[in-house]
Amino acid sequence: MKKTAVLTLVFAAGLSAASSADTRASYAVDAQKSKIEIRVAREGFFKAFGHDHLVSATKFSGEVQLSQSNVADSAVSFVVDAKSLVVLDPGESERDRKEVQTTMLGEQVLDVARYPQIEFASSSVKSLSRKGDTFELHVEGTLSLHGVKKPVTLPVRMQVMDDGTLAAYAEVSLLQSDYGITPIKVGGGTVRVKDKLKLTFQIVAHKNAA
Repeated sequence: MKKTAVLTLVFAAGLSAASSADTRASYAVDAQKSKIEIRVAREGFFKAFGHDHLVSATKFSGEVQLSQSNVADSAVSFVVDAKSLVVLDPGESERDRKEVQTTMLGEQVLDVARYPQIEFASSSVKSLSRKGDTFELHVEGTLSLHGVKKPVTLPVRMQVMDDGTLAAYAEVSLLQSDYGITPIKVGGGTVRVKDKLKLTFQIVAHKNAA
């Protein structure tokens, strides 16, 4: 009798775990409708002669595993092709943009020949609040950049729509020096870019077929 009871409990636990796993839906990031941008400001005595930089990723992929019943069971990951980063810098000449991009992708900064990918993988997801279909989250994970892996926390606002679409926004500041990158400077340092950069994500993802 005891053996039967134990087997029953084990079976019930297995069903419960399977049920929990089944509630996690998979969403694929739509790179055409999403946006990943990097903003780097200038500083220095003659900073008026330099300009801030706006960089956009044009090739990336990602996946969200979402459990609405228990957000802590969710996970997110993405991979950016470092070579796909494009300098936008509105108001600057095409020549200046190309020069900045060549420097950014080269050995002095990202060194994309050696480090072709920028990756993020979550380790935990915490729900701060929920209002209807909108979640305020803290997504903790590891960012791999320029051959260096560092823990980061992304404050994320996420909305899940009935049509199977997920939209999320996140913004985080990073130090280039934390990833082994020395901020570029010219004119003996009278004009240089700040160590701190701002990384923003505007993500649209679609639910995968079961």
